Amino acid sequence: MDAAYRVRSAVTADRERVTALDRTIENVPHWAVADYLAALVPAGSESNTRRCFFVADTGTDVVGFAVGGVKVLESEVLAELESVAVADSVRRSGIGQALCEKVIGWAREQGAAEIELEVRSRSEGAIALYRKLGFASVGVRPGYYRGPADDAVLMRLELGLRNRDL
Repeated sequence: MDAAYRVRSAVTADRERVTALDRTIENVPHWAVADYLAALVPAGSESNTRRCFFVADTGTDVVGFAVGGVKVLESEVLAELESVAVADSVRRSGIGQALCEKVIGWAREQGAAEIELEVRSRSEGAIALYRKLGFASVGVRPGYYRGPADDAVLMRLELGLRNRDL
């Protein structure tokens, strides 16, 4: 498959293609359709939680996606890279990195000083990508994942911002 793609913000029309892609990849969270839709809806001004949702689009298909979130507290902004998925046919073509960089940039724009994620301990390719992006392992959650059972590796990337300099 040609790996020509563009990374853009997801729209409601992407819901079915994202869900279909999600179901073809073993090591993603397999969110419900409603969860993907919720990630598309901008938070109201009273909410302290914001989310971003990006897709990698070839023009005819969605070949990857990433979801991130921030929680704004009184003294800090907490960011998380919640989910990243890339179609098997285009892995190792830079799509995963581009999606992650988009979420990291968005988190930085939101004022986060760091961004965290958790990844299956057996996902060697994903862990290598996160390390390439500058993430460091900060802990393990034994037995966190089911189907198949696996530990979660907790990783963090410092974004070079002081929290709440907004």
